[in-house]
Amino acid sequence: MNLVIIVLDSLRQDHVGCYGNDQIHTPNIDRLAAESAVFTRCWSESLPTIPARRAMHTGARTFPFDERPRPKGVYNRHKGWLPLPEEQVTLAEHLQPMGYITALIADTYHIFKPGMNFHRSFNCFEWIRGQEFDQWRSGPISDAHLQRHAHPKRPPSRSLRQYLQNQSKRITEEDYQSPRVFQAAMEWLEDNAEHEKFLLWVESFDPHEPWEAPRRYVDLYDIGYRGKQYIDPRGIRRSELSDEEFRHVRALYAAEVTMVDHWVGQFLDKLDEVDRREDTIVLLLADHGKIIGEFDAFGMSEKQTSPALYAVPCMIRHPSAEGAGGRIDAWAYNIDAMATVVNLLGVPPLPQAEGIDLWPLVTDGAPAPRDHLVCAYNTVECVWQDSWLYVNKTEEGVEELYDLSSDPGQTSNVANEHGELRQELAEKLRAIVAGGHATGDP
Repeated sequence: MNLVIIVLDSLRQDHVGCYGNDQIHTPNIDRLAAESAVFTRCWSESLPTIPARRAMHTGARTFPFDERPRPKGVYNRHKGWLPLPEEQVTLAEHLQPMGYITALIADTYHIFKPGMNFHRSFNCFEWIRGQEFDQWRSGPISDAHLQRHAHPKRPPSRSLRQYLQNQSKRITEEDYQSPRVFQAAMEWLEDNAEHEKFLLWVESFDPHEPWEAPRRYVDLYDIGYRGKQYIDPRGIRRSELSDEEFRHVRALYAAEVTMVDHWVGQFLDKLDEVDRREDTIVLLLADHGKIIGEFDAFGMSEKQTSPALYAVPCMIRHPSAEGAGGRIDAWAYNIDAMATVVNLLGVPPLPQAEGIDLWPLVTDGAPAPRDHLVCAYNTVECVWQDSWLYVNKTEEGVEELYDLSSDPGQTSNVANEHGELRQELAEKLRAIVAGGHATGDP
């Protein structure tokens, strides 16, 4: 049995058709969902990019965060933003001795930086250059081109400037980032389809900012707009945009989601074309979501604790069609998805795995393995249980409690009104911090 893992960065669960969004076009992911078991309450146990990937590659929790020294060249100060621990065994390392050919194809430049070492255990890897801060090209860009994307009240960011430099030679849709990733993955399938067993890990940094897609995708959502193109609105407040500008920013994200969806479809078609559908498990997963105007903000901040950030699309397609069309509403972590696909391969679990095999929920209707999730982003820790969200802002010494069923916008902190529940959820958080496991309380 083979395994294909597709990781999409910053794909909000509620912006995918199969999760209930009837405005954004995701026909290919929806087609995959119809052939898969879909997990509707899958959360990343730690954010952002690197902590989430540490968990996915190893199957182990990243939170509680370790405090190892950062290697030279790692400037991000988020907790957990560290290389893969040497003592942990990655999925690729685990499968290689069992005869698997392993490959990583990605444009998530963070994982390829010196010292980060996420590619350490793959037989082959390909870094598709050009995302965000990736120092790929240095050719000058005109001030007029830069200002087309810059807000009058915010100077152009270094990230935006570097991205525009990186994309200066782009001509056709095939030259955009996500299409380049999936084209490389399709080429790998063509070249390696004869291997008896393989792991192919494909990562698209899109739909992460900057949100830029060919006009044919943007016109699906906001045809005729002629204003500024805020492709990277991080640092801009929602209140600093006109309604027209805000609508277009949302359209830019939606357009990039649809472009990514199109190329996911092309890749899945190639898997069929090389005749490996019948012996290949496909897992599609995101690392986290994105704030798009909520909290008067764009992007990601640990203080914007919300399903918009933590809830991720997660679906597993079994080649036998087992579980196809099933929807699993139990609380699940991203590391549970990893534990599940490893089990489906019929190999031993990852040595340090903390996730739970979810497949009995799919095939046998087994009871939910936990009643809550404990997650974290930098200095903000949270517990999700039923419709309740408990937030512990460690730097500020502030506790918050929200009932998302009656207050989805998180406008009313009811921690004082529900002291007993607040204490119960705080205890569940402390159990993890003190060395508990991803399974939560029995």
